[in-house]
Amino acid sequence: MSATSDTPEVEAADAPRPPTRRTQAKAARRAELLTAAARQMAERGFSGVRLEDIGRAVGISGPAMYRHFSSKSELLDEMLVDISQRLHDGGVEVVGRGAPPAETLLALIGFHIDVLVTKPDLIVVQDRDLSSTSPEANHRVRSLQRRYVERWVDVLIAVYEQDGRALDRAEARVRVHAMFGLLNSSPRLPEYDEAELRRLLTAMALAALRCEA
Repeated sequence: MSATSDTPEVEAADAPRPPTRRTQAKAARRAELLTAAARQMAERGFSGVRLEDIGRAVGISGPAMYRHFSSKSELLDEMLVDISQRLHDGGVEVVGRGAPPAETLLALIGFHIDVLVTKPDLIVVQDRDLSSTSPEANHRVRSLQRRYVERWVDVLIAVYEQDGRALDRAEARVRVHAMFGLLNSSPRLPEYDEAELRRLLTAMALAALRCEA
């Protein structure tokens, strides 16, 4: 058999197989459990929630929970690493568009607010229960957070430079952390119209960074 005729067979063997219905169903149930866990932990804290409580919320018995997660700690680890990875990757994508600095900063703020509005429970749990993660997950989350912050710092310094102003990197980092503290408190705010909340949070973020819209 010729090399040419062998090639399709090699490619076919290497091609990833589509997920089975069982795999898809298991992934969907796992995502459902993570959502339920985030909601309950946001309300009661990591120590106030049992694995059985999370399973019950989605109709899974206590023993059956262990087919998805070996422990409540494993569930928390996956939850917080996942949201940290999403934030980091989203920041990379926004900066990678190559827009002017001021436009990029506004896009970063908009992206972060989107996460706050759509995943408020995760933000609360990350802020309050990170210390309950395993050492490995804690290190991974903090590493992702640091890299996410540095993306913002780079953009903020570029905005100042574009305006003919100098901004020390250490000060830029403090400003970004302070802004995150402000934005990440939004899940605890009273109910408010979503469009108005986005507008208000954007204005507050820019004011914390002392940048013009």
